Amino acid sequence: MTPMFNVLIDTSVWLDLAEDQKQTPLLAVLEGMIGDGLLHLLIPKVVISEFEKNRNRVAKASAKSLSSHFALVKDAIRKADGGQREKDNVLTYLSEVDHRIPLLGGVAEGTLARIEAIFRAATPIEATDQVKARAADRALHRKAPCHHENKNSMADAVLFETYVDCIRSSKLPRSRFAFVTHNKNDFSLVNGNQKLPHADLGGVFSKIKSMYFINLAECLRKIDPDRVDYTIWEHEVNFEPRGLAEILEETDRFATLVWYNRHKYREWQIEQGKLKIVTRAQWEKGKRDNQDEIIDTIWKGALKAAKQVERRVGKANIGPWDDFEWGMINGKLSALRWMLGEDWDELYT
Repeated sequence: MTPMFNVLIDTSVWLDLAEDQKQTPLLAVLEGMIGDGLLHLLIPKVVISEFEKNRNRVAKASAKSLSSHFALVKDAIRKADGGQREKDNVLTYLSEVDHRIPLLGGVAEGTLARIEAIFRAATPIEATDQVKARAADRALHRKAPCHHENKNSMADAVLFETYVDCIRSSKLPRSRFAFVTHNKNDFSLVNGNQKLPHADLGGVFSKIKSMYFINLAECLRKIDPDRVDYTIWEHEVNFEPRGLAEILEETDRFATLVWYNRHKYREWQIEQGKLKIVTRAQWEKGKRDNQDEIIDTIWKGALKAAKQVERRVGKANIGPWDDFEWGMINGKLSALRWMLGEDWDELYT
Protein backbone atom coordinates (compact mmCIF):
# COMPACT_ATOMS: atom_id res chain seq x y z
CA MET A 1 0.00 0.00 0.00
CA THR A 2 1.41 3.38 -1.03
CA PRO A 3 1.73 5.71 1.97
CA MET A 4 -0.26 8.91 1.96
CA PHE A 5 1.82 12.09 1.90
CA ASN A 6 0.44 14.97 3.94
CA VAL A 7 2.04 18.12 2.59
CA LEU A 8 1.96 21.63 4.03
CA ILE A 9 2.96 24.22 1.43
CA ASP A 10 3.94 27.67 2.67
CA THR A 11 2.30 30.77 1.20
CA SER A 12 5.61 31.79 -0.39
CA VAL A 13 5.53 28.66 -2.56
CA TRP A 14 1.94 29.20 -3.71
CA LEU A 15 2.68 32.78 -4.71
CA ASP A 16 5.87 31.80 -6.54
CA LEU A 17 3.91 29.23 -8.57
CA ALA A 18 1.96 32.15 -10.04
CA GLU A 19 4.84 34.62 -10.31
CA ASP A 20 7.45 32.31 -11.85
CA GLN A 21 6.33 30.66 -15.11
CA LYS A 22 9.10 28.08 -14.81
CA GLN A 23 7.43 26.72 -11.66
CA THR A 24 3.83 26.86 -12.89
CA PRO A 25 3.91 23.36 -14.54
CA LEU A 26 4.35 21.88 -11.06
CA LEU A 27 0.80 22.99 -10.27
CA ALA A 28 -0.53 20.42 -12.76
CA VAL A 29 1.56 17.71 -11.05
CA LEU A 30 0.18 18.77 -7.67
CA GLU A 31 -3.41 18.72 -8.96
CA GLY A 32 -2.87 15.26 -10.46
CA MET A 33 -1.42 13.80 -7.25
CA ILE A 34 -4.31 15.19 -5.21
CA GLY A 35 -6.81 13.74 -7.69
CA ASP A 36 -5.08 10.32 -7.60
CA GLY A 37 -5.05 10.23 -3.80
CA LEU A 38 -1.26 10.25 -3.49
CA LEU A 39 -1.12 13.57 -1.71
CA HIS A 40 -3.23 15.28 0.92
CA LEU A 41 -2.78 18.99 1.38
CA LEU A 42 -2.53 20.53 4.84
CA ILE A 43 -3.77 24.09 4.41
CA PRO A 44 -3.77 26.22 7.57
CA LYS A 45 -6.08 29.23 7.53
CA VAL A 46 -3.05 31.47 7.93
CA VAL A 47 -1.86 30.32 4.47
CA ILE A 48 -5.19 31.20 2.87
CA SER A 49 -5.22 34.56 4.63
CA GLU A 50 -1.69 35.47 3.52
CA PHE A 51 -2.43 34.28 -0.02
CA GLU A 52 -5.52 36.48 -0.24
CA LYS A 53 -3.56 39.42 1.15
CA ASN A 54 -0.87 39.10 -1.54
CA ARG A 55 -3.00 37.86 -4.45
CA ASN A 56 -3.75 41.24 -6.03
CA ARG A 57 -0.14 42.30 -5.67
CA VAL A 58 1.04 39.26 -7.62
CA ALA A 59 -1.66 39.67 -10.27
CA LYS A 60 -0.93 43.36 -10.78
CA ALA A 61 2.83 42.90 -10.76
CA SER A 62 2.53 40.22 -13.44
CA ALA A 63 -0.02 42.01 -15.61
CA LYS A 64 1.17 45.59 -15.26
CA SER A 65 2.56 47.02 -18.45
CA LEU A 66 5.78 48.95 -18.22
CA SER A 67 4.79 51.22 -21.11
CA SER A 68 5.06 54.42 -19.11
CA HIS A 69 8.56 53.52 -17.94
CA PHE A 70 9.59 52.44 -21.39
CA ALA A 71 8.34 55.72 -22.81
CA LEU A 72 10.83 57.59 -20.60
CA VAL A 73 13.61 55.18 -21.50
CA LYS A 74 12.82 55.43 -25.21
CA ASP A 75 12.87 59.21 -25.04
CA ALA A 76 16.26 59.12 -23.31
CA ILE A 77 17.63 56.73 -25.92
CA ARG A 78 16.45 58.95 -28.77
CA LYS A 79 18.27 61.91 -27.23
CA ALA A 80 21.43 59.98 -26.41
CA ASP A 81 24.56 59.99 -28.51
CA GLY A 82 25.29 56.99 -30.67
CA GLY A 83 24.52 55.43 -34.01
CA GLN A 84 20.95 55.43 -35.25
CA ARG A 85 21.03 51.72 -36.06
CA GLU A 86 22.02 50.79 -32.50
CA LYS A 87 19.35 53.06 -31.04
CA ASP A 88 16.72 51.59 -33.37
CA ASN A 89 17.65 48.07 -32.24
CA VAL A 90 17.25 49.00 -28.57
CA LEU A 91 13.93 50.76 -29.20
CA THR A 92 12.61 47.73 -31.09
CA TYR A 93 13.60 45.43 -28.23
CA LEU A 94 11.86 47.63 -25.66
CA SER A 95 8.69 47.61 -27.75
CA GLU A 96 8.85 43.80 -27.88
CA VAL A 97 9.16 43.51 -24.08
CA ASP A 98 6.39 46.06 -23.50
CA HIS A 99 4.08 44.05 -25.76
CA ARG A 100 4.73 40.72 -24.04
CA ILE A 101 4.26 41.74 -20.38
CA PRO A 102 0.45 42.05 -20.38
CA LEU A 103 0.18 38.65 -22.09
CA LEU A 104 2.31 37.03 -19.41
CA GLY A 105 0.16 38.65 -16.74
CA GLY A 106 -2.84 36.71 -17.99
CA VAL A 107 -1.01 33.44 -17.30
CA ALA A 108 -0.41 34.48 -13.68
CA GLU A 109 -4.09 35.31 -13.22
CA GLY A 110 -5.07 31.86 -14.45
CA THR A 111 -2.61 30.19 -12.08
CA LEU A 112 -3.91 32.19 -9.13
CA ALA A 113 -7.45 31.06 -9.94
CA ARG A 114 -6.34 27.40 -10.04
CA ILE A 115 -4.68 27.77 -6.64
CA GLU A 116 -7.86 29.28 -5.21
CA ALA A 117 -9.80 26.28 -6.55
CA ILE A 118 -7.42 23.96 -4.68
CA PHE A 119 -7.98 25.94 -1.49
CA ARG A 120 -11.77 25.78 -1.88
CA ALA A 121 -11.65 22.00 -2.28
CA ALA A 122 -9.63 21.56 0.94
CA THR A 123 -10.64 21.82 4.58
CA PRO A 124 -8.81 24.77 6.18
CA ILE A 125 -7.01 24.00 9.43
CA GLU A 126 -7.80 26.34 12.31
CA ALA A 127 -4.97 27.29 14.65
CA THR A 128 -5.82 25.91 18.10
CA ASP A 129 -5.12 27.77 21.33
CA GLN A 130 -2.28 25.35 21.99
CA VAL A 131 -0.75 26.16 18.59
CA LYS A 132 -1.00 29.89 19.25
CA ALA A 133 0.55 29.47 22.70
CA ARG A 134 3.51 27.51 21.35
CA ALA A 135 3.96 30.06 18.55
CA ALA A 136 3.95 32.87 21.10
CA ASP A 137 6.54 31.00 23.14
CA ARG A 138 8.78 30.77 20.08
CA ALA A 139 8.47 34.50 19.54
CA LEU A 140 9.17 35.20 23.21
CA HIS A 141 12.32 33.07 23.28
CA ARG A 142 13.55 34.10 19.79
CA LYS A 143 13.35 30.59 18.42
CA ALA A 144 13.07 29.97 14.66
CA PRO A 145 11.21 31.11 12.72
CA CYS A 146 11.11 34.08 15.12
CA HIS A 147 14.86 34.38 15.63
CA HIS A 148 15.35 37.62 13.63
CA GLU A 149 15.28 40.92 15.45
CA ASN A 150 12.86 43.64 14.33
CA LYS A 151 10.77 41.14 12.38
CA ASN A 152 7.33 39.84 13.23
CA SER A 153 7.32 36.16 12.26
CA MET A 154 4.35 35.15 14.37
CA ALA A 155 2.38 33.94 11.34
CA ASP A 156 5.30 31.67 10.37
CA ALA A 157 5.44 30.31 13.88
CA VAL A 158 1.70 29.53 13.81
CA LEU A 159 2.22 27.82 10.44
CA PHE A 160 4.99 25.62 11.79
CA GLU A 161 3.18 24.72 15.01
CA THR A 162 0.06 23.82 13.00
CA TYR A 163 2.23 21.42 11.01
CA VAL A 164 3.53 19.91 14.27
CA ASP A 165 -0.05 19.42 15.48
CA CYS A 166 -0.98 17.62 12.25
CA ILE A 167 1.86 15.13 12.78
CA ARG A 168 0.96 14.55 16.42
CA SER A 169 -2.73 14.03 15.70
CA SER A 170 -2.16 11.57 12.85
CA LYS A 171 -3.41 8.06 13.65
CA LEU A 172 -2.44 6.35 10.38
CA PRO A 173 0.83 4.41 10.86
CA ARG A 174 2.01 4.75 7.23
CA SER A 175 1.31 8.47 6.92
CA ARG A 176 4.24 10.64 5.91
CA PHE A 177 4.52 14.41 6.15
CA ALA A 178 6.34 17.17 4.30
CA PHE A 179 6.82 20.87 4.94
CA VAL A 180 7.62 22.98 1.85
CA THR A 181 8.75 26.59 2.01
CA HIS A 182 10.72 29.15 0.01
CA ASN A 183 11.26 31.19 3.16
CA LYS A 184 14.78 29.93 3.80
CA ASN A 185 15.77 32.91 5.95
CA ASP A 186 13.26 31.97 8.64
CA PHE A 187 13.05 28.19 8.41
CA SER A 188 16.41 26.91 7.11
CA LEU A 189 19.73 26.27 8.79
CA VAL A 190 21.72 29.44 9.44
CA ASN A 191 25.18 29.60 7.82
CA GLY A 192 24.87 26.10 6.47
CA ASN A 193 23.01 23.87 4.01
CA GLN A 194 19.72 25.67 3.49
CA LYS A 195 18.06 22.42 2.45
CA LEU A 196 18.19 21.52 6.13
CA PRO A 197 15.79 22.97 8.71
CA HIS A 198 16.90 25.46 11.35
CA ALA A 199 18.33 23.86 14.46
CA ASP A 200 15.33 25.11 16.48
CA LEU A 201 13.04 23.08 14.20
CA GLY A 202 15.24 20.05 13.62
CA GLY A 203 13.53 17.79 16.15
CA VAL A 204 10.35 17.76 14.07
CA PHE A 205 11.94 16.60 10.83
CA SER A 206 13.48 13.31 9.71
CA LYS A 207 14.36 11.51 6.47
CA ILE A 208 11.19 9.42 6.34
CA LYS A 209 8.33 10.44 8.66
CA SER A 210 8.51 14.23 8.34
CA MET A 211 10.60 15.86 5.63
CA TYR A 212 11.73 19.43 5.02
CA PHE A 213 11.92 20.93 1.52
CA ILE A 214 12.78 24.32 0.07
CA ASN A 215 11.85 23.17 -3.43
CA LEU A 216 8.37 21.94 -4.40
CA ALA A 217 9.70 19.86 -7.30
CA GLU A 218 11.94 17.88 -4.91
CA CYS A 219 9.01 17.24 -2.62
CA LEU A 220 6.75 16.03 -5.43
CA ARG A 221 9.58 13.94 -6.90
CA LYS A 222 9.79 12.12 -3.56
CA ILE A 223 6.16 11.09 -4.03
CA ASP A 224 6.10 10.30 -7.77
CA PRO A 225 9.44 10.93 -9.52
CA ASP A 226 8.29 9.73 -12.98
CA ARG A 227 5.35 12.13 -13.07
CA VAL A 228 7.50 15.12 -12.09
CA ASP A 229 10.27 14.30 -14.55
CA TYR A 230 7.77 13.81 -17.39
CA THR A 231 6.07 17.15 -16.66
CA ILE A 232 9.37 19.01 -16.52
CA TRP A 233 10.43 17.38 -19.80
CA GLU A 234 7.08 18.22 -21.38
CA HIS A 235 7.50 21.89 -20.50
CA GLU A 236 11.14 22.23 -21.49
CA VAL A 237 9.94 23.84 -24.72
CA ASN A 238 8.91 27.21 -23.40
CA PHE A 239 6.29 28.83 -25.61
CA GLU A 240 6.97 32.53 -25.33
CA PRO A 241 4.33 35.03 -26.47
CA ARG A 242 4.87 36.24 -30.02
CA GLY A 243 6.77 39.49 -30.38
CA LEU A 244 5.00 42.59 -31.65
CA ALA A 245 7.20 42.78 -34.74
CA GLU A 246 6.35 39.18 -35.66
CA ILE A 247 2.62 39.81 -35.18
CA LEU A 248 2.74 42.93 -37.34
CA GLU A 249 4.67 41.06 -40.03
CA GLU A 250 2.12 38.24 -40.14
CA THR A 251 -0.78 40.72 -40.13
CA ASP A 252 0.71 42.44 -43.16
CA ARG A 253 1.26 39.09 -44.90
CA PHE A 254 -2.34 37.92 -44.48
CA ALA A 255 -3.73 41.34 -45.42
CA THR A 256 -1.64 41.15 -48.61
CA LEU A 257 -3.03 37.70 -49.40
CA VAL A 258 -6.59 38.87 -48.85
CA TRP A 259 -6.01 41.90 -51.07
CA TYR A 260 -4.47 39.77 -53.82
CA ASN A 261 -7.37 37.33 -53.76
CA ARG A 262 -9.84 40.19 -54.09
CA HIS A 263 -7.75 41.61 -56.94
CA LYS A 264 -7.90 38.31 -58.82
CA TYR A 265 -11.67 38.22 -58.32
CA ARG A 266 -11.96 41.70 -59.88
CA GLU A 267 -9.76 40.48 -62.75
CA TRP A 268 -12.17 37.61 -63.31
CA GLN A 269 -15.14 40.04 -63.21
CA ILE A 270 -13.48 42.18 -65.91
CA GLU A 271 -12.86 39.12 -68.09
CA GLN A 272 -16.51 38.09 -67.69
CA GLY A 273 -17.77 41.58 -68.48
CA LYS A 274 -19.22 42.04 -65.03
CA LEU A 275 -16.82 44.88 -64.17
CA LYS A 276 -16.12 47.66 -66.70
CA ILE A 277 -12.91 49.70 -66.90
CA VAL A 278 -13.75 53.41 -67.39
CA THR A 279 -11.90 56.71 -67.38
CA ARG A 280 -12.12 59.01 -64.38
CA ALA A 281 -14.25 61.41 -66.43
CA GLN A 282 -16.70 58.63 -67.27
CA TRP A 283 -16.82 57.49 -63.66
CA GLU A 284 -17.46 61.02 -62.38
CA LYS A 285 -20.39 61.40 -64.78
CA GLY A 286 -21.88 58.22 -63.41
CA LYS A 287 -23.27 57.36 -59.98
CA ARG A 288 -19.80 57.23 -58.36
CA ASP A 289 -20.94 54.38 -56.14
CA ASN A 290 -21.31 52.07 -59.11
CA GLN A 291 -19.85 48.70 -58.15
CA ASP A 292 -19.80 47.63 -61.82
CA GLU A 293 -17.06 50.09 -62.82
CA ILE A 294 -13.43 50.71 -61.96
CA ILE A 295 -11.28 53.67 -63.04
CA ASP A 296 -8.57 52.75 -65.54
CA THR A 297 -5.71 54.42 -63.63
CA ILE A 298 -6.73 52.65 -60.42
CA TRP A 299 -6.86 49.31 -62.24
CA LYS A 300 -3.46 49.96 -63.80
CA GLY A 301 -2.03 50.64 -60.33
CA ALA A 302 -3.68 47.46 -59.02
CA LEU A 303 -2.08 45.39 -61.79
CA LYS A 304 1.31 46.83 -60.91
CA ALA A 305 0.79 46.17 -57.19
CA ALA A 306 -0.27 42.58 -57.94
CA LYS A 307 2.99 41.98 -59.83
CA GLN A 308 4.93 43.30 -56.84
CA VAL A 309 3.03 40.92 -54.52
CA GLU A 310 3.81 37.98 -56.79
CA ARG A 311 7.53 38.80 -56.73
CA ARG A 312 7.62 39.47 -52.98
CA VAL A 313 5.48 36.58 -51.75
CA GLY A 314 6.06 34.11 -54.57
CA LYS A 315 3.43 32.71 -56.90
CA ALA A 316 3.41 29.42 -55.01
CA ASN A 317 2.21 31.22 -51.86
CA ILE A 318 -0.68 33.30 -53.21
CA GLY A 319 -3.31 30.69 -54.06
CA PRO A 320 -5.64 29.65 -55.45
CA TRP A 321 -7.34 28.31 -52.29
CA ASP A 322 -10.45 26.31 -51.64
CA ASP A 323 -13.22 27.66 -49.40
CA PHE A 324 -11.71 26.15 -46.24
CA GLU A 325 -8.24 27.59 -46.88
CA TRP A 326 -9.74 30.97 -47.78
CA GLY A 327 -11.71 30.93 -44.51
CA MET A 328 -8.55 30.13 -42.54
CA ILE A 329 -6.67 33.06 -44.10
CA ASN A 330 -9.47 35.48 -43.30
CA GLY A 331 -9.79 34.07 -39.78
CA LYS A 332 -6.07 34.46 -39.10
CA LEU A 333 -6.12 38.07 -40.26
CA SER A 334 -9.13 38.80 -38.06
CA ALA A 335 -7.47 37.14 -35.01
CA LEU A 336 -4.18 39.00 -35.47
CA ARG A 337 -5.96 42.34 -35.75
CA TRP A 338 -8.00 41.51 -32.64
CA MET A 339 -4.75 40.93 -30.72
CA LEU A 340 -3.60 44.39 -31.84
CA GLY A 341 -6.71 45.99 -30.36
CA GLU A 342 -9.12 46.08 -33.29
CA ASP A 343 -12.63 44.59 -33.33
CA TRP A 344 -13.32 41.11 -34.62
CA ASP A 345 -13.88 40.56 -38.36
CA GLU A 346 -11.81 43.57 -39.48
CA LEU A 347 -10.80 42.34 -42.94
CA TYR A 348 -10.22 45.63 -44.75
CA THR A 349 -7.28 45.84 -47.17
